[in-house]
Amino acid sequence: MANSAYISEIAVEDAKARSSQRHPLVVRVTHWIFTLSFFGLVVSGIGIIYAHPHFYWGETGNLQTPALFSLPIPTILGGPSGWGRSLHFQSAWFAILSGLLYVISGVFSNHFRSQLVPTREQLSWSALGGTVRDHLRLKRHSSDAPYNILQRLSYLGVVFVVFPMTILSGFAMSPSITSVFPSIVIFFGGHQSARTIHFFLANLLFLFLIVHIVMIAISGFLRRMRSMITGGSATRKDVS
Repeated sequence: MANSAYISEIAVEDAKARSSQRHPLVVRVTHWIFTLSFFGLVVSGIGIIYAHPHFYWGETGNLQTPALFSLPIPTILGGPSGWGRSLHFQSAWFAILSGLLYVISGVFSNHFRSQLVPTREQLSWSALGGTVRDHLRLKRHSSDAPYNILQRLSYLGVVFVVFPMTILSGFAMSPSITSVFPSIVIFFGGHQSARTIHFFLANLLFLFLIVHIVMIAISGFLRRMRSMITGGSATRKDVS
């Protein structure tokens, strides 16, 4: 009987631990798929830019027309643009599919409402000011603490604004897509305008990634990584 009671207690504790998981399975799987996809996008994007580091505005632009701006890097004529475009295209579709799965799961599982939508208290000026001061001081918080207002707004902005606009601007550069949906390239003001906007949005995503990694390091890198791999911040000691 004692053994049965002990086993039952362990089962209850395990159930509590699973229910207290910070990152559900879908979030973890899509996170790592997107991470690998984003790495492929960055590497291939650099290859594409090295092949033609000039940016224009409007519908057309080439070496015979003045550039809006050019990056101070050497041009690799006949360089890695071929494999770069292929890898970029494949990585983008993995990123889109994993992102869609994450969003659909987040809506139906109440993940966004519980973890990312700011609370009324967080939206107060005093709470917002305190969070900004903590970030400026690089104040370390518990890895089990809920996302603060700056984290929630930045994650929502990336998931629902920056990343979708990056994808749409990428679609606007594809003749096969714009031949079916010409309104996309019209929205961005031309193929070259879409490429320039895409470049700045991609840099914004990369900047977000850098800040994301820095904040993870400040708040406890190993524990944050373990949480994103195993899913739970709770242990038996935590829930006993």
